[in-house]
Amino acid sequence: MLTKQLLCVPAPDPDTAAILVAAAPGFAIRHAHDAAGAHALLRAHPLPVGLAMLAMPSAAGPLEQLLREHCRTRWIALCTDAALDDAACRRLVAGHCLDFHTLPVDVARLRQTLGHAFGMAKLDVAPGQAPHAAESPASRLTGSSEAIARLRRQLRKVAAADAPVLIWGESGTGKELAARAVHEGSARAAGPFVPINCGAIPASLVQSELFGHERGAFTGAGRARAGLIESAAGGSVFLDEIGDLPLDMQVNLLRFLQEKTIYRLGATRSQPVDVRVIAASHVRLDDAVARGTFREDLYYRLNVLTLDMPPLRERREDVPALAETFFRDHARERPAHVRGFSHGALEAMHAHHWPGNVRELHNRVRRAAVMAEGRLIMPHDLGLDTTGMPALALHGARVQAERRAIEAGLGAGKSITLVARELGVSRMTVYRLMAKHSIAPPARKREP
Repeated sequence: MLTKQLLCVPAPDPDTAAILVAAAPGFAIRHAHDAAGAHALLRAHPLPVGLAMLAMPSAAGPLEQLLREHCRTRWIALCTDAALDDAACRRLVAGHCLDFHTLPVDVARLRQTLGHAFGMAKLDVAPGQAPHAAESPASRLTGSSEAIARLRRQLRKVAAADAPVLIWGESGTGKELAARAVHEGSARAAGPFVPINCGAIPASLVQSELFGHERGAFTGAGRARAGLIESAAGGSVFLDEIGDLPLDMQVNLLRFLQEKTIYRLGATRSQPVDVRVIAASHVRLDDAVARGTFREDLYYRLNVLTLDMPPLRERREDVPALAETFFRDHARERPAHVRGFSHGALEAMHAHHWPGNVRELHNRVRRAAVMAEGRLIMPHDLGLDTTGMPALALHGARVQAERRAIEAGLGAGKSITLVARELGVSRMTVYRLMAKHSIAPPARKREP
């Protein structure tokens, strides 16, 4: 439930503060001394109504970015005549404020404005939902769906251990964010987190980049250099797209996982390195093992603790919260008049299949926030200029196909492992789809 809270920034003088108390009965009034303090307060605890005190023309600059980023707060300006004579102050009031009052304050009129502002803020919160809350910057695993709630529970358990972690998920599902969450929730949080894209390093440089080299190890090696794994000592190393690592380098990585020591290129002795390995791949490593492109022994070394990132199409109820987060994140880029999403835009986002997952949503929202011409983002701003009914019909067809595929496999007596392999998904995904479609697991056969 939205509570009646009012933020004043910057903090008013004692006389004005007393007037505000009379004008805001029932409001809990909070003060911030400057824009930076207000920003920190709103990031930690969003408030529905704000008063921007514009006593001097110079006040507009520090407050403009605050009001732009926290546009969900209903802002009211309290201005002096001198401030209203300044063009920057007038632009701030016109672009970001619901209303403005000149000093000295008309208490009765301000009381009515504050009530109206709070009523508008309540309309922005769906029944049964909390107001726009700040997401943790550590993991940004935004959403309230069962899929993301399950992932958060798994992350807490995985973070408490110190074993290798293997994260699987489609491109754009947030594998690196999950890896950061594991690191930041672990005992190694104070140490470095070093992400490495295994597919982006040239094959000829993988050995040197990962494990470092000694002086003179090769032409141009004028001095010794620590590798990326060594630079993560005391923390975690994130090996993204580990399935792209060359086979010969997989041997060296296996040795490191077994012995916790590395050999720099050109070195004659090993050195211990205390690092937790978190790996991720958008392809199934067990399939890569079957194809002979990934070592089986390395796979089992990495596959100790596993996390399965759900695709966005399986957590559609999280799309509005994610879109709002991205909209706030790029407040500096968008025009002042763009204030949020239309109902049609929210429906279009819910109906879209999201083949690019969260990354696609992020890019569409960022582009729409910059290019939108109206006050609210419309479906065509997102590049989703389609009617709702065909999209919903397509979604319904996909849901029916999922159910038929799983029921056909289980009905033929196949195990869940075999069904998952034939569908090209993980066992966890099959279990999740079975729960989604209320499909009972097959009864285990008893040995005679």
